[in-house]
Amino acid sequence: MLKYYLRLALDSFRRNWRLTLLMVVAIALGVAMTMSAYTVLYVMSRDPIPEKSSQLFSVQIDNGGPRSRKPGDNELPTQLAYRDAIALLNARAARRQVAMHEVPLSVAPPDRRQSPFPTFGRAVSADFFAMFDVPMLYGHGWDESDDSRSIPVVVLSKKINMRLFGGANSVGQSLRVNEGTYRVVGVIDSWDPKPRFYDVIGGQSFDEGEDIYLPLSVTVARKIYTSEYVWCYVGSSGTTFDDLLRSECVWLQFWVELPQARDVIRYREFLDNYARDQQHSGRFSWAPNNRLRNVHDWLIAQKVVPDDAKLSVIVAFGFFVVCLVSALSLMLAKEFGRAPQLGMRRALGASRRDVFAQVVVESGVVGLLGGVLGLCFAVASLKAMRVLFPAGMGRIAQMDGALVGATVVFAMVATLIAGVYPAWVSMRIPPALQIKGG
Repeated sequence: MLKYYLRLALDSFRRNWRLTLLMVVAIALGVAMTMSAYTVLYVMSRDPIPEKSSQLFSVQIDNGGPRSRKPGDNELPTQLAYRDAIALLNARAARRQVAMHEVPLSVAPPDRRQSPFPTFGRAVSADFFAMFDVPMLYGHGWDESDDSRSIPVVVLSKKINMRLFGGANSVGQSLRVNEGTYRVVGVIDSWDPKPRFYDVIGGQSFDEGEDIYLPLSVTVARKIYTSEYVWCYVGSSGTTFDDLLRSECVWLQFWVELPQARDVIRYREFLDNYARDQQHSGRFSWAPNNRLRNVHDWLIAQKVVPDDAKLSVIVAFGFFVVCLVSALSLMLAKEFGRAPQLGMRRALGASRRDVFAQVVVESGVVGLLGGVLGLCFAVASLKAMRVLFPAGMGRIAQMDGALVGATVVFAMVATLIAGVYPAWVSMRIPPALQIKGG
């Protein structure tokens, strides 16, 4: 029976191809706009590390007190001062812990015929790779003994390893970085969490990850840092790098891994005790004020998903409703136009259910065609976003398989729902009136 209704739908489309084309295009435009906006929101708001997001916590310590904030603002600095980060690392109060910051680097390729080029690196402590489940293509990260001895080693991204060594196993090779020589100990496989939850400082949540990872102890020993993300809410950073290390300026992100609920409770207590010690020493003159947020809560607190992205989805859905209402009006015009045909079919013995099914199937086919065309429009618009905004937003404007299927299903279901009313109208009109109206 379905095959028969499909044949009737195709015959109807051929007879009324202009109306059908208008309906398909109206639905396609609404679907394209809605799914483009939803794709961006979906990628921005999804869990970047679902297997461990409830176990990873960002650490915040109030090292400036009320004087460092506006009245009524109790949000703490998103980063730690060097003295606090090192104190927490040395305490080893968590299963794993990482202090880190981004650094600008200059890399000299092994092939001397190539010129040195700038890139970004990340200075991290040893637990970074195991804590964030970073997949390794070759080799491994360094250990705590390398950290403590400031051994000059690096881990490369897959992309820069391809550029420098042609994608070969580069473990053991030497590399010149910032006028220093480093030994490659590992190469990261494809790894690109979106959003880049471990560092959302400076609005770079959706930027591509760094190319080179090196020990934090080495960057401190060699005074490699960037002042771009150093904030001094209390006092100044001084005139030398050593002054920065002793200052209250915040510039290091700090994360801990706490697998069990009891570990979270213990670490909160540890942070409060640490703050009390700083209070007793005279450094803090306020009660302990710390934050410990898991990945989900951290991304919400940092507003990684902007309100604009949510608003764009609402606006796009409103536009889709307008398109759907337009398609509905065209459906009704089409049904009234062919009332005599449907009346004749009723007079020849077709039931109301048959007429209803016929019109609903036609609506479903229109929705399918609109969904496929809308998918093409959406893919084109997302591609345009990637071309216009290659970094940041352009990296998240990509549909996965689930969204592709959802786009078509969304269009079909919405059109089927909209098609119920024309179908109901068609089956309710008495055959005699339909034939007489023709």
